[in-house]
Amino acid sequence: MIYVIGIGPGSRESMTFEAMEAIEKSDVIVGYKTYIDLIMDLVSHKEIVSNGMKQEIDRVKKAVEISGTGKTVAVISSGDAGVYGMAGLVLEMANGEDVKVISGITASTAAAAVLGAPLMHDFCHISLSDLLTPLELIYKRVELAAQADFVICIYNPRSKGRPEYLKNSFEIIKKYKSGSTPVGVVRNVYRDDQEINICTLDTIDFEIVDMTSIVIVGNSSTYIKDGKIITKRGYHLKQNYTEKNLEA
Repeated sequence: MIYVIGIGPGSRESMTFEAMEAIEKSDVIVGYKTYIDLIMDLVSHKEIVSNGMKQEIDRVKKAVEISGTGKTVAVISSGDAGVYGMAGLVLEMANGEDVKVISGITASTAAAAVLGAPLMHDFCHISLSDLLTPLELIYKRVELAAQADFVICIYNPRSKGRPEYLKNSFEIIKKYKSGSTPVGVVRNVYRDDQEINICTLDTIDFEIVDMTSIVIVGNSSTYIKDGKIITKRGYHLKQNYTEKNLEA
C-alpha cells in the first residue's frame, strides 16, 4: 500500500485527520527532507527514506520497491499531493500497487485565507519554475490568464537562479490589468515565521519574494478593505444593506 499524502503548508493545525491517520498506519515515510522535518514529531519512530531536491524519481522508485516487500509506505508532499506534488509521479510509476492519494491544504488556499478572500471567483495556478516547463510556455500562460481576467496564484515565484521571472510576468500582466490591482504575497504560510504583504501590481517589492512565497494577483473586481483582499463573487448587495452593515 502506498499513501501519497499532502501535509499542508507546514503547521500541524493545517493537516487533515486523514493525512495524520495515514501517516500513523504507514511503516515507512518517504519524502523530501525539508518536508519530513516538518512532521518529524509524528514519524521519528518510523523508518524514514529522504533525499534532496530534484530526486523525486529516485524517491518514488524507492517507495514502490519498499511497498513490494509488503510494507505500507507514505510518500509525503507539502500542501496538496496533487498540486505540484508527488501524486502524479507515484501513479505513473506504480506497478499494480494500491495507491491512495490523500489531499491537503495547498499553499494558494492557505495564503488566500490569511489575505482575506481573493479567490472568490475564477482563478488559476501558474508555477514560474522552468525546470520542467519551457519559459516561453510559462509566459504564454501568464499572458492568457491575465487577458482572461483570472485571479492568478503564482507558485515558485522567485529564486536566486531566476530573479527576474516574477518581474517579467508582472510586466506581461500589466498589459491587461490595472497597476492598482491588489497583490498579496505570503511567505512561509501557516509557519512560525509567516509574513504577509499586501500591495499592488505597481507597488510590489520583488525583493521580499522567494521560493517559500505565494503571490496572488487579483482580477478587475478585486479590492482591499480593512487590510484584507476581497474578490467580488458577483452578488448584488443593496446599498442600504451595505450601509447598515458598515455602520454596525
